[in-house]
Amino acid sequence: MDRIGNTSTSQPASPLATASLPATQRVAGLGRLLCGKIGGRTRLQRLYQDGSAKIRLPAVQGDPLEAVLINTAGGLTGGDRLGWAIEVGADASASVTTQACEKVYRAAADRAETSVGLRVGPGGRIAWLPQETILFDRAAFARTLDVDLAEDAEALILEATLFGRLAMGERTLSGSFHDRWRVRQGGALIHAEDFRIGLDIAATLRRPAATGGALAVATLLLVSPQAESLLEPARAIIGDSSISGRGGASFWSVGRSGKLLARLCAGDGYQLRKRLVPLVELLNGRAGLPKLWSL
Repeated sequence: MDRIGNTSTSQPASPLATASLPATQRVAGLGRLLCGKIGGRTRLQRLYQDGSAKIRLPAVQGDPLEAVLINTAGGLTGGDRLGWAIEVGADASASVTTQACEKVYRAAADRAETSVGLRVGPGGRIAWLPQETILFDRAAFARTLDVDLAEDAEALILEATLFGRLAMGERTLSGSFHDRWRVRQGGALIHAEDFRIGLDIAATLRRPAATGGALAVATLLLVSPQAESLLEPARAIIGDSSISGRGGASFWSVGRSGKLLARLCAGDGYQLRKRLVPLVELLNGRAGLPKLWSL
């Protein structure tokens, strides 16, 4: 797992970069958590925190173990680097969220980067449920997500992004955003996607083939033998997929398991959460919604 967070700092400068600026202190954080089944419950086995990356473990009565990720820097901007690595042992279960929405501010130079590595052992389960990422105007951000599941492990993975906050009078007009996912099960690649948008974000989002003008988007991926049975309930929550800018859901068989992929689009973060919350509750089973989430 040492590969997580070791992102090269020799990245190309942000296309939004302006004139040469004095060197400023940059965020650098790395958090690692390892948990395993001990005495019939999932318990913490190893915890590492460096820089602005902090992990807190709320008291819970049973499984799953709950972890809350915190970026004490209060947000990210060009040149910042943040990495998280979570490992769940055999038959263990963990639910991971963030203390608050991650904010990515305007980049003067370079780009902000976050890398996430999730590893789940045989019979284990992880729910990766961070709160939304908010991209401000002229932000430059790249996020990578690498997931390694045992053949019979399960995972629920969520990433949600807001291109500005309408309630605060904020809109993301320009910038750059790259979201890269790679999910493997039993060593085989079962899901891969690369989403890129920029420089004219507002114009791209207005296209019918993008979000039709929606400024809040979310992707959920469920890898589980129960995925197929949840497809129609998920579609009922998402709504009519023929309406531009709402999203949709699909299912594929994957080995002895299956994957359900759902996408949501909404006009703003509040409208997104109105459907995202019940969808997470559905797909996360008895574990339900992270306690830190609220409408």
